[in-house]
Amino acid sequence: MNRQLIRSYILLVAVAIFLFTVPVAFTLTDQLRGDTRLSVLREANTMALLLGNGDPTSCGALERVAKAYGEETPGDVEVTPTGRCAPDLPRPAADAALTRAVRDDDPTTDWGSDFIWGKNLTVTVPAEGDAAVRIVYSTSDMTRRLWQIWGFRAALAVLVLAAAAAIGAFAARRITAPLRELNSMASKFSDGDLTARSPVTGPPETQTLARTLNQGAERLDTLVASQRIFVADASHQLRTPLTALRLSLDNIADGVDDEFVREDVEQATAEVVRMSRLVNGLLVLARAEAKVTAAEPLPLRDIVDERLAVWRPAADERGVTIALRGSVVDDRPSVLASPGHLDQVLDNVLSNALEVSPDGGRITVEVESRADTVVLSVLDEGPGMSDADKSRAFDRFWRGQGLTGRSGSGLGLAVVRQLVTDDGGTVTLADAPGGGLRVEITLRASPRSGG
Repeated sequence: MNRQLIRSYILLVAVAIFLFTVPVAFTLTDQLRGDTRLSVLREANTMALLLGNGDPTSCGALERVAKAYGEETPGDVEVTPTGRCAPDLPRPAADAALTRAVRDDDPTTDWGSDFIWGKNLTVTVPAEGDAAVRIVYSTSDMTRRLWQIWGFRAALAVLVLAAAAAIGAFAARRITAPLRELNSMASKFSDGDLTARSPVTGPPETQTLARTLNQGAERLDTLVASQRIFVADASHQLRTPLTALRLSLDNIADGVDDEFVREDVEQATAEVVRMSRLVNGLLVLARAEAKVTAAEPLPLRDIVDERLAVWRPAADERGVTIALRGSVVDDRPSVLASPGHLDQVLDNVLSNALEVSPDGGRITVEVESRADTVVLSVLDEGPGMSDADKSRAFDRFWRGQGLTGRSGSGLGLAVVRQLVTDDGGTVTLADAPGGGLRVEITLRASPRSGG
């Protein structure tokens, strides 16, 4: 928008310069032509009178005036002699202008060109006795004066346009400053910063818009904060009774011999476990959306090794192998992430992979460094996902059925995406080679410190 305003301002000034400067330059050019023509014609008429007198005194005066005129001006005087006066001056060549002057007693002016003028201005004036005086006036001085007229105005136009561009840039920045503030606020809003506000500056229309947006942002921030507080508080408060309920169900199961009752208790326990996972997921999401921590360099290999060590016992119970491969083994890359985020991301992804993996299957964790990013992938040998399921997998509370028949909370991948996105990364789902699902997590690489 700044460029458009500056271009419009410069175009307006350029049109004004053209309308006022160019006509003046043409007027001065015409004036230069007219003044020069009158001056040369006046001198030629004076010499024609001296030539027409024919007496020796006038003839001598004509010769002296013509020679002085040639010395002081760029003009040369040519004279046709008469019977009474034959001055020592050049003779004009016979042409139509000379014939017209002598025969018709009609003075002529020839600029030598139809475009402004040529090299010489030729003025032919008749004199008594079928004679004529011709002045051939060089236009070199006129041409130099012409360049001064147009060059000065061209330079002045350039300076004015440069000043107009500077003033236009300043004015455009002043005019668009409130819009830039509003755009900055909108960008921060799109990045999740609901505390962003726009200064109320500029013209009345912009001030009204800024107040409206600020009020809407304030209201939205209050609503979102209330929702986060509610989810966090509810999740936190539910964890204690759910834990107590699970312990009670475990005690009941230990003290009951009836197989049907034990089966019902195990189903109830499974639902309590699922509710606990759901509550934990909601609590994680509430904290992630609040963005209470900032990303910092973290050693990816140490985190991966730690989480794999935690999950290998559960995998061993079902004969599932968890393997690690990739450049992480060699150069130990660091990534930018909030403390605790990668742990929760790996826990959710490994939990899902183990859920869908067949007994005796394999889960592969790969790490690959790519320029300024590090790609962490988890591949399983489960049934995979259809394209439709992949498009919904990150939706909250959407659940896919694993091979074991146990259903998840529907928040695992939603939590993963929220945490990774908060740290400036991305998460994608793809088919694993040979079947299964590939969860690919792209993280920002931490700049290496020199040493």
